[in-house]
Amino acid sequence: MKRHQLEHLIRAAADIADDDEIVVIGSQAILGQFPDAPEVLVVSNEADVYPRNFPERADLIDGTIGELSPFHDTYGYYAQGVGERTAVLPLGWEARLVMVKNPNTRGAAGLCLEVHDLAISKLVPWREKDQRFLRGLVDHRMVTREVLDQRLATTSVEPAVREAVEARIARLFARSD
Repeated sequence: MKRHQLEHLIRAAADIADDDEIVVIGSQAILGQFPDAPEVLVVSNEADVYPRNFPERADLIDGTIGELSPFHDTYGYYAQGVGERTAVLPLGWEARLVMVKNPNTRGAAGLCLEVHDLAISKLVPWREKDQRFLRGLVDHRMVTREVLDQRLATTSVEPAVREAVEARIARLFARSD
């Protein structure tokens, strides 16, 4: 996905949900902080979003501009309407959201996860696609181990999950040294 495509999705989602604030929590949130993110980080053709003020309208977004919709058929990318609690995030993540708001969003604000918060949200589920994404973040020096450790310390997860995530962070950075 390219930044202008994300902006199009923000605009469309805002119109559909009648909400001028759209939270972007999936991998394509990287385009908020890094509009020209490396190719390895922007391979997805979907953006996970929900309306900040009307999260219950995420299904409306999904049904209108989601996967296999006419929008998806026309443009080749789509928005996946998700729930507010889809991602496991560190305490204070909302204060760190990166705003995307310009003429291409028609005044609507796309509120994208900050890169370290985004990384934590990928370290917890640890799916294969998440691992590739995280490897790209580390290889391109877009995250630091210190900040990830700090954010993990404020993330509400079970002790076993915390230990697993700590080990994942260590492995990611051991390969980059």
